Amino acid sequence: MRVLHIIATLDQSGGGPSLSVPSTCIQLAKLGVSVEIICRPSKSPVTVPEVENLKVRFLNITRLIHLAKKLKKEDVDLIHLQQIWDPYIHIMAYAARIKQIPYLITPRGMLEPWILNRHPLKKKLAMLLYQDEDIKQSIAIHTTCQKEKENIQAIGYQNRTIVIPNGLDMEKVTQTKEFYGTKKLIFLSRIHEKKGIEILLSAWDELDHQGWTLEIAGEGDPNYVEYLKRKIEQKPTKNAFLVGPKYGKEKWKFLTSGDVFVLPTHSENFGNVVIESLSVGVPVITTTGTPWEELRTHDCGWWIELETAKLKSAIEEAINTDNDKLKQMGRNGLELVHQKYNIESIGKRIQIMYTELLSPKN
Repeated sequence: MRVLHIIATLDQSGGGPSLSVPSTCIQLAKLGVSVEIICRPSKSPVTVPEVENLKVRFLNITRLIHLAKKLKKEDVDLIHLQQIWDPYIHIMAYAARIKQIPYLITPRGMLEPWILNRHPLKKKLAMLLYQDEDIKQSIAIHTTCQKEKENIQAIGYQNRTIVIPNGLDMEKVTQTKEFYGTKKLIFLSRIHEKKGIEILLSAWDELDHQGWTLEIAGEGDPNYVEYLKRKIEQKPTKNAFLVGPKYGKEKWKFLTSGDVFVLPTHSENFGNVVIESLSVGVPVITTTGTPWEELRTHDCGWWIELETAKLKSAIEEAINTDNDKLKQMGRNGLELVHQKYNIESIGKRIQIMYTELLSPKN
């Protein structure tokens, strides 16, 4: 089986898909699927190890158009489009239709209500020009959670929709948390309005911190980062700090430094950093804008509505949770990741999805 993955960027700053797509493709290659990832060149792409059956190509949009023109039906069995809206992705959707090559789409949260309501006129125009047709003509939509599937169906798409979450390569987890008592609440993600950082700071300002600190890691638009920095500096006694981006080993070290992880996001179709935090044994606070109800049902964190008062209450409860309980919650999360989100089982499910989609019955 030959599968072409198209993603706009594999840059380290690109968020979850820059990590989850290569991780899944590596596992597919190990299972014998011939995989090629194509994306734009960037300054700091993630490192994708050399694996048999896996190839990565960085093509600018001109070279991508050239590839699309040359592509033949017999060259590839399936095209897997990661994300939407970007013309880079649309080029290959259009080429696939012209060449009669089946393709599926993983929207990566780009059809969630919060996203659709952001710059709505631009999105309506994109839908009219190309995006609606690209989605309708796909042989399937792959979502990473049930809620994302329901949201896509609610806006009218009737494509076959398959739910398979992201997975985590546990071999990349370089350490797990052993000592609880650092009294540190940590955030790690893109620095973006969607992530709810301003609400986090508002909730934090109202708390009795009891010696706890808040460290916010990540990178984003420099103007927005500077705005948050000024907001924090206005209240320097509040023990909140912007600590910059964390990648590779530094990321895992940062995650294990926290007693509790917080992601007060408006919307996530999955939230890779949630399973990364759970995988090192750190309980998580996140919102109902994510699919992480399992934090509640598996007693490994807090799953709350995104309101300042409710976020304050959850953080307050976490601060007042004794270290033994935090450790047990961390172990519960680690067990959940091993049972449900390991990359080996997720890779097999993706391979089965491909096989079923390419079956003559479909």
